Amino acid sequence: MLTDRLWAIGGIVTIPLLAFSLLAITLIIERIIFWLKIKQKERKVVKEAFSIYRSDPLSARKKLQNNNDLPISRIFLAAIELESPTNEEYRLALESATQVELPTLRRFSTLFQTIITASPLLGLLGTILGLIRSFASMDIGNIASSSASGVTGGLGEALVSTVMGLVVAIFTLLFANAFRGLYLRELATIQELGGQLELLYRRFHQKGRKYAPYK
Repeated sequence: MLTDRLWAIGGIVTIPLLAFSLLAITLIIERIIFWLKIKQKERKVVKEAFSIYRSDPLSARKKLQNNNDLPISRIFLAAIELESPTNEEYRLALESATQVELPTLRRFSTLFQTIITASPLLGLLGTILGLIRSFASMDIGNIASSSASGVTGGLGEALVSTVMGLVVAIFTLLFANAFRGLYLRELATIQELGGQLELLYRRFHQKGRKYAPYK
């Protein structure tokens, strides 16, 4: 079995390290799909909604509702769907909806940090266990009779577990940092476009251009 081979090569710590690597790959694939969808659709949807909003707020609302899978659409709808709000209420609705969407944008960040932190520690644990195995196979009083396979096996376990732990941690760290960068840029985009939406609403509101809520 695969687990038996891994245990023989790198010791028992290779099993949780393998689980961490598979978990990291699964989470990375999910986040890549998530961010690709946002980057491909977001700007286009918001641009069209803003263009419509200038002349027909109800149609802009419907456009956002049709793209409710985007976090920024849900944020804007929280404000647009209010019935004749004040400027302050409109701004608070945007800010509150943004806070609600933050966990979605930062999803799995805690798991990524756990894998990044725990993987090198597991590798270090494997190193220690491998060295203990090597020393246990050595006969200090009679080196010639020491088990060569036990010594080399222990050293191999120490090296493999260390390398595996570092590889898993570094691989996960690279993607975690990339996703954090995307999150920060998305947050800046939401703040920028949210400010633009608020300005558009104030122009309608200050001119007395009220509209009934969409049914």
